[in-house]
Amino acid sequence: MKSVYILVLNAGSSSQKSCLYQLPLLSLPEHPPAPLWQAHIDWGKTAGIAVVKIKAKNQIQTQEIPLISRPEVMRYVLHTLVSGEFQVIENFNQVTIAGHRIVHGGMKYHLPTVITPQVQEDIRDLIPLAPAHHPAHLEGIKVLSELLPHCRQIAVFDTAFHHDMPLAAQVYPIPYPWYEKGIRRYGFHGINHEYCAQRAAQLLQQPLDSLKLISCHLGNGASLCAIAGGKSVDTTMGFTPLEGVMMGSRSGSIDPGILLHWLRNEGLNGDQINHLLNQESGLKGVSQLSGDMRQILSAREQGHPGAKLAFDVYIHRLAQSVGAMLASLGGCDALIFTGGVGENATPVRAELCKNLRFLGIDCDLEKNQIRGGDHDIATPNSPVRILVITAEEDWAIAQTCWRFQEP
Repeated sequence: MKSVYILVLNAGSSSQKSCLYQLPLLSLPEHPPAPLWQAHIDWGKTAGIAVVKIKAKNQIQTQEIPLISRPEVMRYVLHTLVSGEFQVIENFNQVTIAGHRIVHGGMKYHLPTVITPQVQEDIRDLIPLAPAHHPAHLEGIKVLSELLPHCRQIAVFDTAFHHDMPLAAQVYPIPYPWYEKGIRRYGFHGINHEYCAQRAAQLLQQPLDSLKLISCHLGNGASLCAIAGGKSVDTTMGFTPLEGVMMGSRSGSIDPGILLHWLRNEGLNGDQINHLLNQESGLKGVSQLSGDMRQILSAREQGHPGAKLAFDVYIHRLAQSVGAMLASLGGCDALIFTGGVGENATPVRAELCKNLRFLGIDCDLEKNQIRGGDHDIATPNSPVRILVITAEEDWAIAQTCWRFQEP
């Protein structure tokens, strides 16, 4: 059977995931296949060191290499595709399509787009809206242009799913000319929110266009999305990925007056406030311990007061946002948990569902303990189904790239 090799680069602020899929040329599999090769680069774990993890041929290798530059580490990792013990293809020419998750598409990009010099320039212009991500995206595009000059590169934008939200959900209550200048709710995690909606329809055996869904993408970054008929109608992240629910080290939504107070009375400047809200807040800031939910849960079990408070604030904010999404939908058929916290932090799911039981969200505590795979953890009589769905951003990007094959 003829096949196509699709490479996916998913760059984050402190890490990069890459994977290679070998897919049939004529039809897509119904369920996500295992990638032929996977790599994960952690840029921030140790100063001056990149931690590289490669998985292929049923083997996993982790190594630390000097972080001379991020592009140099990317080149090293990508060369394992064609040489050494993790080699899975003969040469780079076999890879004909590559997909990039691009965090912010701004006002211009709301469809997957073939990357051209102009598209790269536009991504560069959007760096102020995604300063932690877009430089890494551009580095990845440049490295692939050097190693795979024949390969079509596709930009898949994380904001695109939310592009057609109702105007009332997009517009901030500030003078309207700012909306015309691009100050609006863009929303993020759209690639995974859209995938989860499609997967929920499969699990529920219902047409997607008949469903009202609330998708909770909970990881170090987190957002909720209200989805009606397969379309985003509201979401918690906004102009940037800082708005919305409490996150690992990000504050989520706070009173804007606090920023004015810091500027006027505490002597903080814009860079200091940006660092405080993005790197020192959320679970990390409230607990004064960690932004990692696993550590928060462990410390909470041991009676750590900061961890307990951080968990309580997290659940309180999450419940508020579920209520907001429910109001935008006018009902809900299923509540979806996805992302690292959503899929693995069973106490988060249990506590949130307990707080929402009055809405017909009734969690089966035994099913809630199940790990791995996609499943329904609601009680048989729960009016609202509760789904745990594995995040599959890379697979969603690969599917999009497959549709860009040359005829």
